[in-house]
Formats: sequence, C-alpha cells, structure tokens
Amino acid sequence: MRVLAVASEGFPFVKTGGLADVVGALPAALAVEGVAVTTMLPGYPAVMSALGPVQASEPVADFFGAPARLVRAKAAGRDLLVLDAPHFFARSGSPYLQPTGTDWPDNAMRFAALGRAAAQAAQGVGAMAGFDAVHAHDWQAGLAPAYLRFAASRIPTLFTIHNLAFQGQFPANMFGLLGLPPEAFRTAGLEYFGMVGYLKAGIWFADRVSTVSPGYAAEIRTPQWGMGLDGLLRGRGAAVGGILNGLDTQEWDPAADSHLPVRFTARTAAAARAANKKELQARMGLAADPNAPLFAFIGRLAWQKGVDLILEALPAILDQGGQLAILGSGEAALEERVHGATATQIGRVGSFIGFDEGFARLCYGGADFILMPSRFEPCGLGQLCALRYGAPPVVAHVGGLADSVVDANEMALASGAGTGFNFAPVGPEMLSAAIERAVALYREPALMRQVQANAMAQDVSWSRSAKKYAAVFRTMVAARG
Repeated sequence: MRVLAVASEGFPFVKTGGLADVVGALPAALAVEGVAVTTMLPGYPAVMSALGPVQASEPVADFFGAPARLVRAKAAGRDLLVLDAPHFFARSGSPYLQPTGTDWPDNAMRFAALGRAAAQAAQGVGAMAGFDAVHAHDWQAGLAPAYLRFAASRIPTLFTIHNLAFQGQFPANMFGLLGLPPEAFRTAGLEYFGMVGYLKAGIWFADRVSTVSPGYAAEIRTPQWGMGLDGLLRGRGAAVGGILNGLDTQEWDPAADSHLPVRFTARTAAAARAANKKELQARMGLAADPNAPLFAFIGRLAWQKGVDLILEALPAILDQGGQLAILGSGEAALEERVHGATATQIGRVGSFIGFDEGFARLCYGGADFILMPSRFEPCGLGQLCALRYGAPPVVAHVGGLADSVVDANEMALASGAGTGFNFAPVGPEMLSAAIERAVALYREPALMRQVQANAMAQDVSWSRSAKKYAAVFRTMVAARG
C-alpha cells in the first residue's frame, strides 16, 4: 500500500515541534506493516539543500499563477516528494513566521498550495504514479482532503489533528483564490464563523479523523476543549479516533545518546544518571547536591504547558530540599517570572531561556523527575522521552499524558506497575501534592529504582500505533473499493 503523508514539517529536515517528530518517525514504523510512505514537504531552503539525487521532477498544473514543481527524491533514508515553489517557500527562518515574529501574510496561500499539490500528487502527476491513500497532518495540510473531494477522487484521506488550538483561520475574502467551487464555502465545508477554516476542512472532508492520543480524541469532543469544533467532531461519530504517538527509539536511546556525559541502560542507570545529574546541576548553576531531588521542565514557556503552575508550586519543591531546572522559551511574561525565580533562588532554581537539543537530552538523562503539568496536551512526547530515559514524569491527567503514564500510587507500587505521577484537577495545589509524592518516592531508593525501571521498560516505540494506522489505511481503501 502506497500512502502520501503531507505535512508542513518533518524531522530531520525542518522542525518546530512534535509534529515534525511524528512525520519523521512514522514512515519507518509503517514500512514494517507493509505500508510504503512518501512524505510530502514544502520546499523550504533546508529541505531543498538536504535532497539527495532527484529521481523525478514534474511541473504542477495551474499553480496559483506561479511556476512550481514536484521533486521526488530520497534523503536521510526517507522517500520525499517536495513542493518546490520558491515564491512561497524559499525563505529563511521559521516556516510560519516572519523575522518580526508575526505570521507570513501569505500563509493562507502557501499552505493551500501544499494541500492542492498533495491532491494532484495523490492522483498522479505526469510520469509520477499516484497513491492509494493520503495522510494529511494538521491545518497546514487541511485542504488536501477538500481538493480531493471536489476532484471527485476515490483516494481516501486520513486527517490527523496534532493540536486543535491551531486551526488555520483566514478571512472569507480569500476563498475565491483557492480554486474550490463556491459550494465548498458553506457550514458543511470550509466556512467557520464567517472565515475560511483549514483545520475544519480537514475534519469535514477527510474519510477518517485521528488525534495523537485516545484521551485527546475524547476531550476535543467536549465544549471545554473542542474550541468551537466539538459539535462537528461529535457529528463525525466513529470516524474520529485517537492513536497514541510514539518515539523513534533509535533516535531516543540513552544507551547511545552522544549528548549524555554517561550513557546507560536500565541495568546501569543508577550510577550513570547520578553522573549526568551532577553535570546538569553544574550547567544549570544548581548546588552540587546528589541528595536533592531534581525536577526539570523542558518545553514551551506557555499557559498551555502549565509553567505558571510550576512557579506557583515551587515551595513544594524547595521546602523539601529539591531543585528545579527549566529549559525553554515562550511567553515573555513567563520568561520574566522564570528569570525572577532563578535570580532569587540561586543554586536551587536554574534556567536556560532558549532551546538546545543536547541540553534537553541532558535534562532527560540527569533529572530525577520531569514536570509536565499541561492544562491540555494532545499527546506530548516529553513524557515518552522521560519514560525512555528513566526520569519518572509528573503529569496532569489530561490527553496523551493520562494515556501514557501509570500513576505510582500505593496500589500500583505494591503491584510494581507505577511509572510516574498523575494529578487532577489541573492546578497548583494538586501539582504540589504530586511533587510531594514524588519526593517521598525519591527518599525511598529501592522504590525509586523500581519506578525508574518500570518507566524504562515501557514500550514507547511506534510499533503498536503503526499497526493501528495501517489498519485505518486498509479499512479506508477497502471502503472506497
């Protein structure tokens, strides 16, 4: 089975977040299931420069009045189909933002182009053969199912929502530029509160809709977390489901991670993690105290991620002799609060504003616990990395966090099943309580080692999820005859 995956980013070519990790890792896991994935990406400079020998090149027809071509190539062991449209994508920096930090003003047309080219590629372009199914990721690829539907194509589409908070909404007056028939701009289509909704288009026109965890699939069908689309998602019924993300376990392997001062397996974790912790404390400006439970946060400094809750719960860490390390960047007000905590709690709170891959790996390999108190979390990859590296995660009981972390409560500890700590409802009080439970575990070394071992024993690979994706593709293709 040949599947065209279309997305705005993909590791290792271009990455701004977890979407790229999924797009980069899933094809190899699906290959094991007999599904051959070709990944379609925009021709950003980083993508074009990474291309190996070009296997084919075809012009794209009627492409919004400007020349463009599809380039088929292989790079980094992946089959790629790249939309080479310099007028849209030959820009340095962020795929989505201008140097000023605001959206590129033509994002609507840039990602309409991606969806339109994907629809053409799926049906075959020139000497290029078509595909059996299309897997469109997030709003940037949301128009691909619409273009296929109005081309009367029988090629089925799966649309995956990675974060419902980002919907790709644009003014209604740009609809006429998209090349879709007038009937597409209706409530039963792209129209969304008087605007053009790309994410809504994907949900409406795709054969099946998935999210990146079963828990998130349930949450977004409620008014609280549906962000205006819960009614549509409920209306799609059984066509909507959740498949939990995984990790590329070769890329994320503490036994082979060159970023770690001391690499380790589950058997050698105790001594190695102690050495990595010492290095992490030094790099974060924390006191070199091997007995201090070290909590770390890695990610966007954003309201969604609950960074403010961590700062409010800081006494629960410090009053018990613990330390906090924060790595990330984001909202200016939260960055300022992190700076303030670092300045007033010297040796006890450390921070690095920005992002560094090696530093993040050191946090996973050296911190005792990873904090993820997200208010909502479609899946989260941080908790999977934490499990893989033996740093029990402390997570809010939401979305994919609830699906992937087994709370180390008294019964779970008695049966040897706990892998981290869950808390609900999401707020500083319950986070503080979860932190206190984590510290209590830390003070019992035998139990702490058991939970670390449990965490590292979890299958966080794509194996199980790839089987589910393959089953969805086969079901869709069979249904279309």
